[in-house]
Amino acid sequence: MPAAGETAGGHAFYCRRCRRNHVLDGVAARPAARALMRFFDDHGHVDLTGPDRSPDSRTTTAPLFGPERGKMFGVLLCRDDQGKSKVLYGFSGMFNGRWRVPGWVEPLFDVDAFHDLVDPVERSIKELGRGMKREKDNETARLRLRARRRELSRQLMAEIFSLYRLPDFRGRFHTLGRAFHGSGGIPTGTGDCCAPKLLAHAARHGLSPLSLAEFYYGRENASATRKHKQFYPACEEKCAPILGAMLCGIGEMDARHTL
Repeated sequence: MPAAGETAGGHAFYCRRCRRNHVLDGVAARPAARALMRFFDDHGHVDLTGPDRSPDSRTTTAPLFGPERGKMFGVLLCRDDQGKSKVLYGFSGMFNGRWRVPGWVEPLFDVDAFHDLVDPVERSIKELGRGMKREKDNETARLRLRARRRELSRQLMAEIFSLYRLPDFRGRFHTLGRAFHGSGGIPTGTGDCCAPKLLAHAARHGLSPLSLAEFYYGRENASATRKHKQFYPACEEKCAPILGAMLCGIGEMDARHTL
């Protein structure tokens, strides 16, 4: 199966519908990404709506340098239907326990529906974990509780994946299962990285992507594969298998915006 590849100044992602790669520049957005790094340095928070006011304590960058380590951030340079440039900002996963942060694009699912689904099941999973501790001297009971917890987790992940809606630039929406073209199962966290969030926002709002830059900010990760203020391409495991489908139609949108 074709995979993401390097191009001159960008990255190519395979699209099953077109049976070819869709290319997105990775250079032009870097000045905006470096400006975002300076914002973090100067203000110590990620609230982009009010840099000079006292931010919500949950938006401070301090945790990025603590035990939880840093995070990937992304900048997408776009053009609207009037030909004006626009910059979008995204972060991977959650920031300090929040899916929504002022000034940043939202995830690929309805956050309220996510919590309605996840919160009660997670409480049940935690209760099963406490039950395993109580049954530490009863191996049969512990194994039964562990199997139940594993099954609940598996079912929950499948239901979480069903919430994701991945738009492309032809006006269509894909499920994760339909968009993903990698071998094996869909990894946990697929769709939560910067690139898919940014592209989804652009597609939903009629913006034409021009360039994407992603960087790591904070204490290096445990495997030392991500370092502070370094740029990285979209990940091969979770992003590359879906970005081709999400970029489908990008050429047609570019053509419309140049008419």
